[in-house]
Amino acid sequence: MIASPLPRAMEPFLEFAVALRRAGFAAAPEQSETFIASVGLLGPRALDDVRLAAHAVFGPGPDRRTEFDAVFDTVFLGRSFAAPAGGRPEDMPDAFDGGDFDLMPEADEEDPSGADATPAERLYQRQLAAGDEDTALRAFARQAPNALPRRVSRRTRGGKGRLPDARRTFREMLRRDGEIIALPTRTRRHRQRRVLILVDVSGSMKAGTEGSLRLAHALVQAGERVEAFTLGTRLTRVTRALRHRNRDQALQLASGLVADWDGGTRLGEALAVFLSVPRFASFARGALVVIVSDGLERGGPEVLHAAMTKLRGLAWSVLWLSPLAGDPAYRPETEAMTAILPLIDRLGDGSSPQSIAQEVLHFSKGARA
Repeated sequence: MIASPLPRAMEPFLEFAVALRRAGFAAAPEQSETFIASVGLLGPRALDDVRLAAHAVFGPGPDRRTEFDAVFDTVFLGRSFAAPAGGRPEDMPDAFDGGDFDLMPEADEEDPSGADATPAERLYQRQLAAGDEDTALRAFARQAPNALPRRVSRRTRGGKGRLPDARRTFREMLRRDGEIIALPTRTRRHRQRRVLILVDVSGSMKAGTEGSLRLAHALVQAGERVEAFTLGTRLTRVTRALRHRNRDQALQLASGLVADWDGGTRLGEALAVFLSVPRFASFARGALVVIVSDGLERGGPEVLHAAMTKLRGLAWSVLWLSPLAGDPAYRPETEAMTAILPLIDRLGDGSSPQSIAQEVLHFSKGARA
C-alpha cells in the first residue's frame, strides 16, 4: 500500500521542530505530535493562535522567548536569518550583538542598527578566505592558555597559604581528640583574566582585517573568557560566531554578521556605544583590552579620547596594535592617536597575525598589577 503524501499545510509544522532543534531548543517528536493535535483542537482563526499553542507545548523560557518567536516567524512567515547563530541582538543604534538570530530587514524596512549604510555595507557579507598563518596560529593557541595574564580569584584551594582552613582544622581535631599540631591553611586560586579584542574593520584596515579575525578566532578558542567585537561605523559582537571550533565556519558566520566591512572609521563613537551598554562594558572590567586598529579616526579626537579614558579606567591594561607600527620609524602623528597615547599601555605591531600573536603573548610592559 502506497502511503499518501502529507498535505502541504502540514509541512511548516514538521519543519518547525527541525528549526527549533537547530536553534538549540528541545523539540521531541512527542511535542511535535502534541503541537499538531493542539492546533487541530483549537481550530485557530489567526496565526497568533498557532504561536500561543507553540508556546504552550514547547515552553520556551522568558529569556529565549524572542528567539523562539524569530524561529516561528522564519518557518511560518517565510522570513530569513542573517546568520545561523544563537543569541540576542542589542536593539539600539549602532550596536549589534552578533550572537543571535536576527531577521534580515526587508527592502522597505528601516535598518535596525539606526546608522546610515555606507556603499561598502551594501555587500553585507564578505567571503573570508583561509590564510597561510596556520603554523603561527596553532603555536599561539598552544601557548596562550599559560601566557595570558592571570589574576587572584576569590576561590581557594588547600595548600600553603595565609588563610586558615576551618574545615580541615575541625577534621584534624576530631581525629586527634581536639589537638592541632599544625594549623591547616588555604591559598587563593588564580584564574585567567578576561581578554577583550576589538578589531577595526574600516577601509584603511582592509588588508589586515581577515588575518586579525583569524587571530581573534584562535584567541577565543584558546582563552577561558574572551570577547570579540568589530569596530567601524558600527559595533558588532562576534564572540559566539568565533566560538565555533571550525575556523572556516566561524569566519563565515562572522562575515555575515558584520555590516560595515571596509567602511568609514568612527572609533570614538563605536567605543562610546560599547561603553554605554552595561553588559558590553562589563566585558572590559579588569580585562586585557587588545585594540587592532590604525587609529585613523574620521571624527574629532574628543569623542575617542573620552571613550578611551573611560575604557582605561575599567581595563587592567590596554594594548593597541597598529599595522603602521610594523615600521620601526613609525610615530603617531594624527591628532586622535596623539591624544590617546597616554591612555595606552603599549602601542605595538599589528601588521600581521603573527605579530599580533607575539604582542599578545609577550605583553608585559606597562601592564597594571
